[in-house]
Amino acid sequence: MFSADLVTELEEIRGRFPYPKAAMVPVLRRVQEEKGWLDGETQAWVAEFLSVESIEVHEVVSFYPMLYGQPVGKHVVHVCRTLSCDVCGGKELWKHLEKKLGVGRNGTTADGRFTLRAAECLASCGTAPVMLIDNERHENVGPADADKLLEATS
Repeated sequence: MFSADLVTELEEIRGRFPYPKAAMVPVLRRVQEEKGWLDGETQAWVAEFLSVESIEVHEVVSFYPMLYGQPVGKHVVHVCRTLSCDVCGGKELWKHLEKKLGVGRNGTTADGRFTLRAAECLASCGTAPVMLIDNERHENVGPADADKLLEATS
């Protein structure tokens, strides 16, 4: 399913942990980098690789917002949806991004360029509202800032 080089890299990652299961998130992140998302076949492969049940892998994939169990766009935009961000302009930022991108939460633009997702907390309440673009944090983001960030994303 994966190249020998990638399997060797995954074995090295797995070897850093006292139990194979403990390597699940780093292994899933690396596999996702390779494939773009974690389909059922990939999740089953990871389960076998880590000697765990497939449901355990699925539970992790469905729990963490940075793991994608469905196809996503080339760029993934996460917007914090917690109270601190909402009261500091996060709701307006959501509405703006939904209108600008033409998608709702978990939606992907027609051209496949962006997927818009919610994040439970991006741990930056003092600089709210916060969003990630491809896991890069952006703080104090207003609608005009978001437009510039999206335009700068290739």
